[in-house]
Amino acid sequence: MIRRFWQDRISPRWRLVLLAIILSAITAAAASSYAFMIRWAVGLLEQQDARVIWLAPIVIIAITAVRGISLFLQTVQTNRLALKIMQDLQEILFARLVRADYARLIAEPVGSIVSRFTNDITILRDLLVRAANNLLRDTLTIVGAITAMFVFDWMLAILVLVVYPIAALPVIRIGNRLRKTSGEAQAQMGEVTSFLEESFSGARMVKTYQLEEHEIARSRFAFLQRFRLALSIAASKARVDPILEVVGGAAFAGVLAFAGWRISQGAASIADFTGFIAAIAVMAPAVRAVGTLGAAIQEGIAVLQRIYDVIDETDDVTEDKKAQPLRPGPGRVAFEAVSFAYGDGETALRSVDIVAEAGKTTAIVGASGSGKTTLLNLIPRLYDPTAGRLLIDGQDVCKATVASVRKASALVSQDVVLFDDTIAANIAFGQMEASRDAIEAAARAADAHDFISALPGGYDAPVGPRGSQLSGGQRQRIAIARAILADAPVLLLDEATSALDAEAEARVQEALKKLSEGRTTIVIAHRLATVRDADRIYVMDEGRVAETGRHDELLSKDGIYARLCRLQFAV
Repeated sequence: MIRRFWQDRISPRWRLVLLAIILSAITAAAASSYAFMIRWAVGLLEQQDARVIWLAPIVIIAITAVRGISLFLQTVQTNRLALKIMQDLQEILFARLVRADYARLIAEPVGSIVSRFTNDITILRDLLVRAANNLLRDTLTIVGAITAMFVFDWMLAILVLVVYPIAALPVIRIGNRLRKTSGEAQAQMGEVTSFLEESFSGARMVKTYQLEEHEIARSRFAFLQRFRLALSIAASKARVDPILEVVGGAAFAGVLAFAGWRISQGAASIADFTGFIAAIAVMAPAVRAVGTLGAAIQEGIAVLQRIYDVIDETDDVTEDKKAQPLRPGPGRVAFEAVSFAYGDGETALRSVDIVAEAGKTTAIVGASGSGKTTLLNLIPRLYDPTAGRLLIDGQDVCKATVASVRKASALVSQDVVLFDDTIAANIAFGQMEASRDAIEAAARAADAHDFISALPGGYDAPVGPRGSQLSGGQRQRIAIARAILADAPVLLLDEATSALDAEAEARVQEALKKLSEGRTTIVIAHRLATVRDADRIYVMDEGRVAETGRHDELLSKDGIYARLCRLQFAV
């Protein structure tokens, strides 16, 4: 995982990496030189050399100034490198998810997806900044300190190198456990984010049904899980420092005893011993930083795994290498023995044959769960059939380019999606290059121009998050204007008026009638009054076409359609 991350994200920025290494080397060299500086100063004191009075302070100031400047530049440079990599990773992750299959996106809660961009990326960013700032510098500092030790007293240096590696095995074991726990923690954080998004977005229901205490109880359970996992991670990290502290203390005690014996035998000098102790003092914090960083890297690997799992996902809806754009046509849609099953094995459609003639209105009705929405989702290739063929103007959509298939249809649904932008921008999503005149013409055709003009700012007025500044009927007419602007031959209406009051529905129905003229219109509706005038009605039951005909024909059969009609109105 680390190798792949290095190859994908770090190697292409080798110039920034090289500059970071150079600055880290200067910083580490300055730190390691402290030991030589102290040894030299103590030697001057032993010799009662007057240079210790005027030269030593100048040298000390010069070395610390060099280290201070290089430390600042190295920190800025490594942060720039780390943050740029995180920016790229966020962009790649977002692009992958936006382009992912519709089935994949709806399978994971929105909060869990958001958590990948907030919690996961934050952890990885902090780790990368820390690694970039500390790993190079501290590793080089350790190398410099060890070099100084061998210069001062190679026997003492070997003693230190024998003791310190003792800490490696428990630190590695802690890191391996930490990776597993961290993976669980990131997944659980996604669940917490989803719970929060669900709870606050459903505030109306929570208040109406007095579910505050119920939600508080759910939050306690979620936060308790978060607490336990976070505490487990904190405890694992906390074990590293004491291990390194004890090992460092053992190394110092051994050095002190051995050095005392060597000095008493005349085999070493006080200046060498002082310089050696200074080298240990320089090395110890660096060893501790690298040791604790190792545990944090395991946490980062768990996050990387979650990110690459998304990036590496394969789509079910793919484009054939020989795919050609759909040829322009009137928009005849035909389902030929189409079957479809979801990824969990649930069968939604069973050998469905439906024809929506060009320029006419075809209605699909049936009880909830009968497969109506699944049928509609197959047309713009949100899913692909698991068996059979779906044809638009005689062309198999699975053999055509995805972009051309989706350009051939426009959707108006019950759940209108408006982005937190201006009204003009939301209409223009139907055709991004549309002029303001074309946008206004689409709004007039959708019976939306008058209310838009009355708003402060008119077409430049913000709609608010999810269109919160507009009423349901206004949002729906914006969606219709968007569909008009798209000017697609196939119009898909999914319960387009079911959430509106009578007055708003009447205005929207009038706008839809204008929109449907000359287009192949496929309507899904629970309100059967809206499909009475359809040219053809298909009645779905448990994923199959149970009945077909016009309104009067289906009533005369006294089957499923007639029963549904009796439930809604007297016939």
